[in-house]
Amino acid sequence: QVQLVESGGGLVQAGGSLRLSCAASGTFFSINAMGWYRQALGKQRELVATAISDGRINYADSVKGRFTVSRDNAKNTVYLQMNDLKPEDTAVYSCNARGRLSIWSQFDTWGQGTQVTVSS
Repeated sequence: QVQLVESGGGLVQAGGSLRLSCAASGTFFSINAMGWYRQALGKQRELVATAISDGRINYADSVKGRFTVSRDNAKNTVYLQMNDLKPEDTAVYSCNARGRLSIWSQFDTWGQGTQVTVSS
């Protein structure tokens, strides 16, 4: 099994910054992608940013230029640096990791989520 532990959420004023971290633990063969999704109250979950093992990075248009995702493969950890936060960034942010438990099986695991609240 793979477990994801997130940290770094909280309350910040508009224009401020927060850094989220997500560490994967457990027994697995490889991690292909790690990233962040968010779900605001009353809305569907949406992609924020993902980092693929081949170096590709994807961002939602709404966060480009403000958020930066990075991975530390040695620590199986993904980070999300969020700058110039806006009230519309308020949401529960969840970490996601996808990869292989073995050469025969895959995993797709979610963290418990961390609340980010941006006040105006």
